[in-house]
Amino acid sequence: MAGFILLAATSCSNESENTTINDETLVPVCVHVDGFSVSQEDLPMTRANTAVTAYTGIKGMTLAFYQSDGTLQYSASQQRTTMPGGKTFGEFSLSLPMGSYTMVVLAYGSNFPMTLNSMAEAVFDAQEARVRETFIAKQTVDVTTNTAKDLTATLSRVISKLQLVSSDGRIADVKNVRMTFSAGGQGVNPLTGFATTNAGFSNTVSVSADPGTTSTSISYLFLAGDDQTMDVTIETLDADGNPLFTKTVTDVPFKRNRVTQLTGKMYTAGVTAGSFEVSDEWLDDASVNF
Repeated sequence: MAGFILLAATSCSNESENTTINDETLVPVCVHVDGFSVSQEDLPMTRANTAVTAYTGIKGMTLAFYQSDGTLQYSASQQRTTMPGGKTFGEFSLSLPMGSYTMVVLAYGSNFPMTLNSMAEAVFDAQEARVRETFIAKQTVDVTTNTAKDLTATLSRVISKLQLVSSDGRIADVKNVRMTFSAGGQGVNPLTGFATTNAGFSNTVSVSADPGTTSTSISYLFLAGDDQTMDVTIETLDADGNPLFTKTVTDVPFKRNRVTQLTGKMYTAGVTAGSFEVSDEWLDDASVNF
C-alpha cells in the first residue's frame, strides 16, 4: 500500500502571498495527501488510487519539517474524526522561511497523534499502548525562492503484521491473548522506516470470538530491517491475567509491509507441545511447520 503527497500551491490560493516576519520571508507551502494505491494480496481485492479520505485504516496524520541541524521548524497533526468544518483530512497549509528542510509525514491507524521525539524517532501515544498500521514519507525540501512549493512524495507502509489464528475453539475462560516478540520494537525511525530498538516487546489483545469458535488476534511491529526472524511466545490469559496456555514458536519470519500468519491449537487441553503452521503469503511459498 502506498500513498501520494502533493504539495500544491494552487489549492491554497487564499495563502498564496508571501509574508515577512522579523525580516524573514515566509514562503507558502500546501501539503495535500492526494490518495493511496492499495494492493492487498491476502484479501480477494485490489484497489488503485484510493483517496486518503476513503481509506478508513488511516485515522490520523502528522506532518513535520526539520531544519538541516535537526531542529523542528513546523509540526501539525490531524485526526479524521475531529477535522474542523471546511477543512479536508490530509491537507496541510503552512509557511516556511527560506532554507533546507527534511519533511516527514506519518499516517497511522490510531485515534491519538503519534509523537515525534526527534526527526529519527516516532512513537505511538501512551494512551494507544500498541503499534498500529503506519505509513511514512520523508523528503528533502529546499526553499530557495519566494515561489510557493509544488512537490511530490510517496507514503509507504513500514509495519509488519502478525495474524494469530486458532485452529480450535476458544474456551470461555480465555479473555486475552498475549504475543511476545523476541526482537523488533514499538518505535520507528521515520528516516529509515526501521525500529528504533530491537529488544522486542509484548502485546496483549482481547479475544472477541464466541466460546467454541476459532479466534484471530493481530499485532503490528516495527522491524530492525526489511526482513527479520524472531521467536514469538503465545499465551492465552484468563480474566486475572493468569496464563492458561503458553507456546513459543521459534524462527518466525517477518517482512515489512507483509503479513505473517501463525495457525495452531491454542485452547485445547494438553497441547502445550502442539504444532503451529507459519505462512507468509507475500514470500515465495514460505510455510514452516512446528
